[in-house]
Amino acid sequence: MLEGRGLMVFYENMLALNNVSITCEDRSIIGIFGPNSAGKSTLMYALSGIMLDIMRKEEMRGGERICLFGDIILDGKEITREAPHARAAMGVVLCPERRRIFPESSVLENLKIGAYLSTRREAKENIEYVLDLFPRLKEHLKRQGGFLSGGEQQMLAIGRALMSKPRLLLLDEPSLGLAPAAVLDLSRKIREIHALGVTVLLVEQNAHMALGISDRAYVLEVGKITLSGKAAELGKLDQVKKAYLGM
Repeated sequence: MLEGRGLMVFYENMLALNNVSITCEDRSIIGIFGPNSAGKSTLMYALSGIMLDIMRKEEMRGGERICLFGDIILDGKEITREAPHARAAMGVVLCPERRRIFPESSVLENLKIGAYLSTRREAKENIEYVLDLFPRLKEHLKRQGGFLSGGEQQMLAIGRALMSKPRLLLLDEPSLGLAPAAVLDLSRKIREIHALGVTVLLVEQNAHMALGISDRAYVLEVGKITLSGKAAELGKLDQVKKAYLGM
């Protein structure tokens, strides 16, 4: 479905991604985990197209020079230079790190913002779809997003991303800052989303979570893929146990 081939990202002279290649098979859950500053969010920005916006804004303000190399392929078509909104229209949607909801807007308004590519009828149907998936949000439709709990804000962020009915959902650190019980609930919800036919690319520091729900997984360290394979098999490797699973 989606492939990243030989992706390299430079921030001025710093190499953030170093020849990274990944494959997201259709209707699978792919996990990517690694330490802080490994390049995980940079990879998500590259795949979603957000990196192109970041590059343009930095160039306009005379900031750091950012360079992106490599190819991004969706269903056999190169989309490396396609804008984020064009990729969203193709079904590739990012739920960013730290949720980034609109805190002063209501839950309902946040969801409607995610439906900017949909017709009014589609938006109504998608809101029902999201509220069925996250029934707790039904209780807070008129509440400002900033007053939700961390777990509820993450539900809202994922729900907003789902409003465009993506084929491929990119989840960047969804468990960040959540209590263990909320992480377990989130894992169940991701499985439910996948069961509805959505391909999921999950980036996490929480290796337990990533390995527990993924079909295949990659370890990203210092901008490079150091290990890859079936998630169950990676979880048995001593180096993964010691570095990421506390075993």
